[in-house]
Amino acid sequence: MRAAVYPDSGNPADLTVETVPDPDPDPGQAIVRVEACSVNHRDLWKLRGTRETGDGFVGGADVAGVVERVEPGRRGPSVESGDRVLLCPVLTCGTCRYCREGPENLCAEYDSYDGGFAERAAVEADRLVALPDGVDFVDAATLPIAYMTAWRMLERASVTAGDRVFVPGATGGVGVATVQLAGLRGAETVGTSTSARKLERLRELGCDVTMETDDPDEMVDRVEDIGPVDVTINHLGGPYGRAGMEVLRRGGTQVVCGRTAGDTTELDLWDTYWNQKTVRGSTLGTQPDLERVLSFLADDAIEAVVAETYPLAETAAAFLDMTRRDLFGKAVVTPQT
Repeated sequence: MRAAVYPDSGNPADLTVETVPDPDPDPGQAIVRVEACSVNHRDLWKLRGTRETGDGFVGGADVAGVVERVEPGRRGPSVESGDRVLLCPVLTCGTCRYCREGPENLCAEYDSYDGGFAERAAVEADRLVALPDGVDFVDAATLPIAYMTAWRMLERASVTAGDRVFVPGATGGVGVATVQLAGLRGAETVGTSTSARKLERLRELGCDVTMETDDPDEMVDRVEDIGPVDVTINHLGGPYGRAGMEVLRRGGTQVVCGRTAGDTTELDLWDTYWNQKTVRGSTLGTQPDLERVLSFLADDAIEAVVAETYPLAETAAAFLDMTRRDLFGKAVVTPQT
């Protein structure tokens, strides 16, 4: 089969499509013909070597496609050949306290799947979610990493109707997902970006207040003019962690899921304890989270935002386009083309 293999150089431009052996499934795994797989920042980090990979590594977690066969396991098959499916890219041990009692994303061996930038992928059969007939493969592939993450973050903060939610960098994947999903919960959203074009599109998706800036101090001043924030959803990290805390009301919560803008942030301890603010970490989500956001898409309650689709041979272009930050929405690779 063909697959997009990560280069040793860590340069997205050097990513190549090669012929590699077909995947050999373990018991309980399924072979999926990959129809679509979107590109996320975690894919770029792995390509650049900030996370461990080996020779011939193939990335890609957001897999949508068709089951070709299932290798029998200890349990009966959860899917059959010909089923249209979406992969929940969560990897867990299956036996620890959190795998038994939940939430599974607290599993000590928690990780995420790779292998979707290829014509076929071997995946755990019980991690495949049935894809409704009315949902397109490309649309479905936008969901797992970004929307599952955003939904879990909103759950962690108990966002409800009437809350004000601040989203710095709201035109990224998690940001776009947060704006839509927070709106479903009845919350008001405040989003930022450096692109007027992207902010216009964000307003079309339901963002209540938008700000064209990437300066954390300016964000704080402008958000404070609006009023106190109940929840900050921060996928950027770095200096935006400080800004996200400063705008919170007494008792407010910031949830952090990323560090694209930096590994560390400043925390005013007096402000945190005196105003009883909370910082929470959040990693991806759970399979029920993915099933929930998929149901929203199937019911047309949210929009799958796709910037561009790329045949497998142009996977490098998808990565490069993402690094240039020109895209609004997902870059989606379609390996069968």
